[in-house]
Amino acid sequence: MISAPSDESAPDLRLALYQPDIPQNTGTLLRTGACLGVAVDLIEPAGFAVTDRNLRRAGLDYLDEAMLTRHDDWVAFDAARRAAGRRLVLLTTRGETDYRDFAFMPDDVIMVGRESAGVPDAVHETADARLIVPMRPGLRSLNVAIAAALVVGEALRQLRRRSDPARG
Repeated sequence: MISAPSDESAPDLRLALYQPDIPQNTGTLLRTGACLGVAVDLIEPAGFAVTDRNLRRAGLDYLDEAMLTRHDDWVAFDAARRAAGRRLVLLTTRGETDYRDFAFMPDDVIMVGRESAGVPDAVHETADARLIVPMRPGLRSLNVAIAAALVVGEALRQLRRRSDPARG
């Protein structure tokens, strides 16, 4: 079982969902964020009503614990991210770097794209880093919620190790 960090030195890692299509994935990611202490940015428009019952079912009773910030669009999100001085780390099948080889920073924003289309080229080009989750040849992609959970888990592991080298 994984516990979220509870002290003030916890990383300020964030997870951004770019115009998600599937309410169940969004609910799962909000639940993941709530359980791991990772704030979630939802970049609208979503492909469903954010009050969708499928989102609530997937998030169970954890949605009230989620640290969710909604952004009207990409421009609003990107302005807020830049103002906060945060790196944008994009998970993409067009990435260059294996997520396990990337050095995460405490205030990174890890972004996943739409399930149906990823992110537009303009968003892709804005990213400070583009990461892949390596898979067996011939397989196209993982579910976006699974990919995000893998990468957020690795980021938290790295940041925990750096903040407390005794944990090795």
